[in-house]
Amino acid sequence: MEKAAHPRSASRPPAARRRSVPLRIAAALGTLGTLLALMLAGAAPASAHATLDSTDPSQNSVVATAPPAVTLTFSEAVSLSSDSVRVLDPAGKAVDTGNPAHADGKGNTARVGLSSGLANGTYTVAWRAVSEDSHPVGGAFTFSIGAPSDTSVSTTALQGAKADGLVAALYGTGRTVAYAAFALLAGVAAFVLVCWPAGAARRPVQRLLMTGWTALLASTVAVLMLRGPYERGSGVGQALDLSLVRATLDERIGTALAARLLLLAAAGIFLSLLVGQLGQPPKPVATAGSGSGSGSGTDADAEPHDDDTEAAELHELEQRAAARPQREARIGLGVAGLVLAVALSATWVGADHASVGIQVWLALPFGILHLIAMALWLGGLASLLVALREGVGAEVVDRFSRIAFGSVAVLAVTGVYQSWRGLGSWSALTGTEYGKLLLVKTGCVVVMLGVAWISRSWLARLRSAPAEAAEVERAEVPEPVGAVAHGEDPVRRAQLERQRAAARTAGRERGLTPTRAGLRRSVLVEALVAVAVLVVTTMLTNSPPGRVAGEVKAAGNAAPAAAGSAPAPQTEPGRTVELKLPYDTKGRTPNAKGTATVTLNPARTGPNEVKLALDGADGKPVDVPEVQLAFTLPDRDLGPLPVALTAEGTGRWSGTTQLPLAGTWVVSVQIRSSDIDQTTPTQQFKIG
Repeated sequence: MEKAAHPRSASRPPAARRRSVPLRIAAALGTLGTLLALMLAGAAPASAHATLDSTDPSQNSVVATAPPAVTLTFSEAVSLSSDSVRVLDPAGKAVDTGNPAHADGKGNTARVGLSSGLANGTYTVAWRAVSEDSHPVGGAFTFSIGAPSDTSVSTTALQGAKADGLVAALYGTGRTVAYAAFALLAGVAAFVLVCWPAGAARRPVQRLLMTGWTALLASTVAVLMLRGPYERGSGVGQALDLSLVRATLDERIGTALAARLLLLAAAGIFLSLLVGQLGQPPKPVATAGSGSGSGSGTDADAEPHDDDTEAAELHELEQRAAARPQREARIGLGVAGLVLAVALSATWVGADHASVGIQVWLALPFGILHLIAMALWLGGLASLLVALREGVGAEVVDRFSRIAFGSVAVLAVTGVYQSWRGLGSWSALTGTEYGKLLLVKTGCVVVMLGVAWISRSWLARLRSAPAEAAEVERAEVPEPVGAVAHGEDPVRRAQLERQRAAARTAGRERGLTPTRAGLRRSVLVEALVAVAVLVVTTMLTNSPPGRVAGEVKAAGNAAPAAAGSAPAPQTEPGRTVELKLPYDTKGRTPNAKGTATVTLNPARTGPNEVKLALDGADGKPVDVPEVQLAFTLPDRDLGPLPVALTAEGTGRWSGTTQLPLAGTWVVSVQIRSSDIDQTTPTQQFKIG
């Protein structure tokens, strides 16, 4: 049978076939790697998370009179809440009028009014918004009225720039559970429809389907309730605030979550039809020739071959007629299930990284394909674990093996595209959180592929043993009759229950032969690694893409600092702080490695003069295509506060900055030595 189905494979020696498989895989991986390299090398900037492009008043500027409002302009449209923009005076008191809105109806702006009669001094603006890809973004900056001054801003006032730790953990867990539940629901349903229709009648399979549906429903509700506190940085107690839920439903992600709940209602009907249609035992087909034994023996002896042929043809037609309703039901359920899977996938893709940035028209369908392929592979693994325990034959495992191979191919193609779209450069692969998580995910997938290769070897052993490859028949115990059926003899009823349990256990033990047990262990390891992949995937969707990480750091430089209107800080001999930051962009140009020296004077709260010097490995000044300098105060969630640098010769820049609070600050210098090579060294220092 196998030779007839694969004539070209049959004509080749087994050893040659074994050698050709790794070669084909290596060639495919090499092609994908080359494609990724070419795309990363020619990457252009893109947008996903919103970045702050400009502010009015400008960051670090000094204005002569108090402005009537503060306006922020972003790289893309953002959603605002009642406290998205807060303005605090030097004493930490709120001086904004609240309820920020879009300036002149432009979706990429936020404007909040200021109270009248503001005194001179340095004011802090803390902002938080939700970008188009549904991720919250936030930050802070300062401006001064009249002249800079010392300022004291409480931690409570700035905590909105960062999500509450417990809320963030619960929100991330809910998203992870939702991914896993979708994979279980869609993958198990596909496994039943394509590989093992008889599995719809098995209780373990039905439990898997209900677990996936229930978990996806519960996690979707949880994410919907936690979204408001997650966006606003409030505590978990606000999860039951209906006003926050209503605000979430007005956003893109809220619409997606509501649509997912409606689709789950349709999925519940689909599951009932799936189990109801495929879970019924097949109708018995009458044996050909039964009931025709009254014929003449002489006539039967005269044409035995013709009678046997006609009986076989008749029996085959009867079998086809009996199987036709189930076949039609599988086709109809398959189409309905595919539509539901695509629609459910769109509730993730339509509110995530794929929905904004470059090539949205291509990123959306690729994102849907990626999710469905993931579900077919990972959900199918869970189904296969149950099926092997139930004693399925090698034919079922073969079908899933082909589906898994196709799913992996789709995941590879769509994954390479998503990596290029999210990273943008090779340096982002190791220089951003997104890139590091992508490396971890890639490593987990490679481990899964290695374990899957071991599983294929176990499958080959299963095929080579006909006695083990056949499906194990389920042991049945006759149903009680008569008085026992009506429960009049509880002792007998308990005895029959024990017999049924023993029969089921015996059937499982017959199904778990050494080869089946080895295959099941391999599949179990593969499924466990898949859980790690889902966790990392959730972390990836919550992290700004590598492309955006660079834009966030560069955002401040896009806004003019109005340095000409700001009084120069008074330098004080002996108060200068000099910070040396070794850097290495891993490039091959002379400026790729050296030392960045940041000089700060007078190194105290308020205005400071900043000087930056870049020297190569030989100690001589070097120039670079791009350099950016910023200060952050992590303990107060303040920053990054970018510095507008003015070139003063080769490898030398200067600027001014406002450091409004005392504490342990972090200076970061982003250095790009070529089109693709960059690094960001950091160092701590104390003020006050």
